[in-house]
Amino acid sequence: MTERTRRDLCPGLLRPWIADDGALVRVRVPGGQLSALALQGLLDVATTYGDGTVHLTSRANLQVRAIAHEDGCLSDAVVDAVMATGLIPSVTHERIRNVMASPLTGRSGGRADLRPVVLALDRLLCADPVLAALAGRFLFVLDDGRGDVAGRDLDLGLVAVSQDEVQVRAGRDGWGPVVPIGQAAEHLVDLARRFLEMAGARADSPWHVDELPGAGPALIGATHERDNATRASADSPPIGRIAQDDGHFALHLEVPDGRLDRPMMDDVLALGAPQVVVTPWRTLIVPDLEVT
Repeated sequence: MTERTRRDLCPGLLRPWIADDGALVRVRVPGGQLSALALQGLLDVATTYGDGTVHLTSRANLQVRAIAHEDGCLSDAVVDAVMATGLIPSVTHERIRNVMASPLTGRSGGRADLRPVVLALDRLLCADPVLAALAGRFLFVLDDGRGDVAGRDLDLGLVAVSQDEVQVRAGRDGWGPVVPIGQAAEHLVDLARRFLEMAGARADSPWHVDELPGAGPALIGATHERDNATRASADSPPIGRIAQDDGHFALHLEVPDGRLDRPMMDDVLALGAPQVVVTPWRTLIVPDLEVT
């Protein structure tokens, strides 16, 4: 068990990280799904106040770097500009909205469409004042059964075992019950509350499930056999054109060094898709394109 000596300092908008090149702001994007206009808006912030690029992270979140600050505080203009993107729906819970999901879920392959689960989980997290105490590194990982993110380190998560059911996970070794997909978000939120109860609210409290005494199995509190359907594994999707199940296609784009600049954003906007998906491989998927 890791012993902590301080509270989590993972950055957000209202508590940036101060690096050598200026303030760093991290914006959580549950499931990696956001509108192209919101991404454009964040790039506008980076162009006006930062280094001119939006940095994609390995947790499928976004960062803006090199922002001027005064004693670690951002100007009202910067805060207002980021808020105007619509990417910070809750200032109290902005740092805990760490939800990774299979990027192509509901569009191409996979056993189940986890996009509704991502939305429900984010809504429930933001609605509970208690859960604002989760560490900024606490991570939910939702795999739609293909296995592309199932191998990631996680605190809580699930793997789809069919179109309608998922198996809940806690930490590296904790496997919970198989539940209907419509109840998955509530199960994960209940476990997050239980984690906070077990972890306590001290400066040295654990940040992660695997740091608890007994880790994931203790958090779940009961023994559940791992469903064989969860043992899938898959690489990241290929770069280029990907056929969707509905007859449309998605375009998987490399983002050099994970840094989205203005020319690339213009190319994305020119495709005309309303949504984009940030992936854990620091790439970008433009989905729902018409076959011509």
